Amino acid sequence: MASSSLNGPDRAAGKSESRRQNAKPEDRDESELLTVPDGWKEPAFSREDNPRGLLEESSFATLFPKYREAYLKDCWPLVQKALNEHHINATLDLIEGSMTVCTTKKTFDPYIIIRARDLIKLLARSVSFEQAVRILQDDVACDIIKIGSLVRNKERFVKRRQRLIGPKGSTLKALELLTNCYIMVQGNTVSAIGPFSGLKEVRKVVLDTMKNIHPIYNIKTLMIKRELAKDSELRSQSWERFLPQFKHKNVNKRKEPKKKTVKKEYTPFPPPQPESQIDKELASGEYFLKASQKKRQKMEAVKAKQAEALSKRQEERKKAFIPPKEKPVVKPKEASTETKIDVAAIKEKVKKAKNKKLGALTAEEILTCRALGRKSHICLSRLDTTVLKESDVFSSSVLHQLLLDSCGGIIKELTLWGLD
Repeated sequence: MASSSLNGPDRAAGKSESRRQNAKPEDRDESELLTVPDGWKEPAFSREDNPRGLLEESSFATLFPKYREAYLKDCWPLVQKALNEHHINATLDLIEGSMTVCTTKKTFDPYIIIRARDLIKLLARSVSFEQAVRILQDDVACDIIKIGSLVRNKERFVKRRQRLIGPKGSTLKALELLTNCYIMVQGNTVSAIGPFSGLKEVRKVVLDTMKNIHPIYNIKTLMIKRELAKDSELRSQSWERFLPQFKHKNVNKRKEPKKKTVKKEYTPFPPPQPESQIDKELASGEYFLKASQKKRQKMEAVKAKQAEALSKRQEERKKAFIPPKEKPVVKPKEASTETKIDVAAIKEKVKKAKNKKLGALTAEEILTCRALGRKSHICLSRLDTTVLKESDVFSSSVLHQLLLDSCGGIIKELTLWGLD
């Protein structure tokens, strides 16, 4: 009893210390525990981590289409070289159209066989060797999304697949830049290679596109998320208020029938009984006729129908011989008197132009020269009066020569009138 009483306080003290130690991690901020430090990388798996190797041999095989045979045959030595670095054997069977990878006794990494399996799967889905070999790295993963069974209609499937690629591959390129992934659309599958976070976004965009949601909406959301991730304060907050909320505009409307039946008003009385054939004959008097008379009436009715059909047929034939309506002849409008050309005035102008010499002065220019002053009057008085009487014009060169002797200063004034 004494020993138990002595150990009691020690146990109580030990429990309180353990509670304090357990309480320390809870005091830390949750955002610090969830975020990965920048630049941190998981250490690579080496032989020291598994010195004894693997106990059993593992192998995977996959088939490839006929059109990939030539490419795989050319790049297979490179595939073997890349896998031999990780101690993995690779075989290509062109007869069966299959690729096989298996571990060896020297293989120490247990997960490398899974990455080798993904490598041959990507090569079978038309991914180039340069991109597919990246799957052997620790920080790179791949995802092969099957889209063939998501849309039943083949034409609709092709349209949505083309919508994912975009014009000249622009939509696919934008998606690659935002997710840091390589994306390859081939047939009924979409292959993606990149980090885990990017592959998650790629799968979401591809599936939404096949569900008739345009990829531009998801691309816009990814662009906003990328900008928000740069802010360290917003890492621990919800981004719902920043992301756009798109509404479906094309609401499925119920198809209405072409012919709408209008319901009649309800009446407790049954509808009147329809008349039988005998009642109709009794009402028209045909019931009491003889068989020959009934036959004659039927023949007359048939002949009347035939005559009507014949007349319609003849009218249709005559339509081809009916001449079309001629357009009324439009009389030419008389020329208005205002726009008539005055031939006499044109003739007078031509006569004046013939009489006029090239570079000669008109009568009005002679009058302006007379108004220049006294000296110009003296010069003009020396001119031969016979020339002026005949044509009322004289050459500028003759006037210039006459003015040189008597008035040298007046020449400057005459040059202003184009006499020089």
